[in-house]
Amino acid sequence: MSKRVILFFATVFGILGGYVPMLFGDKELLDGWGLLGGLLGGFFGIWLGVYVSKRWG
Repeated sequence: MSKRVILFFATVFGILGGYVPMLFGDKELLDGWGLLGGLLGGFFGIWLGVYVSKRWG
């Protein structure tokens, strides 16, 4: 597994997960929903990064 690929996916999806609540009207980036979205997005990014790394790495 490539650590760079996993870290890239975790970073991108963590940022996107933290930003998604703002699309639904939440105006603060660092409140509970933003942190929860970032956490879930990061976990999904790690899972996707491992999958991509095993599949094409």
